[in-house]
Parts: sequence; structure tokens; C-alpha cells
Amino acid sequence: MSSDLLQGEILVGFGVSLANIAIHAIMMAVLVWTAHRASIITRDAHARLRLIVVMWSTVTVLMFAHLCEVIVWGATYDLLNAVPHGADAFYFAFVNYTTLGYGDIVPATRWRLLGPLTAMNGVLLFGWSTAVIYDILRTVANVIPMTGAAVRSADR
Repeated sequence: MSSDLLQGEILVGFGVSLANIAIHAIMMAVLVWTAHRASIITRDAHARLRLIVVMWSTVTVLMFAHLCEVIVWGATYDLLNAVPHGADAFYFAFVNYTTLGYGDIVPATRWRLLGPLTAMNGVLLFGWSTAVIYDILRTVANVIPMTGAAVRSADR
């Protein structure tokens, strides 16, 4: 364990994770602004359409955030030559970040811990995104008056 730490795997993985957390935090500020703007723009729209637009804009911003974070991991893999020559570092980063783990590309032995660190970072950021989606949906549902069958079934 100490040799891995001294070789920098954990330090590099932690640094890239912190960079991605910063990206995610910035994108959360963009997301709050975007959801607010979508809500204002659709103020006069039907409640369901308004909900669709707010949620669509929310998930779009989150997808963009995750894509940026995968790009950071891919650039890191590429910079460190952590994937075999000819292998796609972006693809490798994406597979690890999403915890898909095909296993068709194996990292260089020197950087073998970056894959699990990438996966850990992805799981944390996907969890954060899920919490934000839920919170925005809950907030919007409380602010936008829903009518019709949804309201009638809630009254029972």
C-alpha cells in the first residue's frame, strides 16, 4: 500500500477527484440558475410542460457536467500514459467513471489504482446528481400547482 501511495497513484487520483468535485460544484451553480430560468420562462405554460422543461434542463446540465468530468479523467490517463499504446483513454475513463468495467483495456501496472479511484469518484458524483434531481423535482412539484388526476389521487 505505501509503495502505491509513494508512487503517487492515490495522490493523483485524489487530486483529479477534487478537480471533478470542483467542476460538479460549479455546474451545480449553473444548474440552479438554469432550473430557475426554465421555471421563469415557462411560468405561463401548463404545469406538466413546465415540469418537463425544468427537469429536462436539469438533467441536460448534469449530463454535461459528467461528460466534462470524464474528459478530465481521460486527459489524466492520457497525460500519464496509464493506458496501453493505441488504447482510447477517454473510453477507458468513461468505462471506469460509470463503473461499467468492461475490462477490455487494462491500465499500466504503475497506474492500476486510478481505475477504482475513477469509479469511486463517478459513484459519488452520480449520487450527488441524483440527490439534486430529486430536490429540484420536489421543489418544482411544490411550487408548480398540479391539477387533474394527480391532485385528485393525492387527496384520497
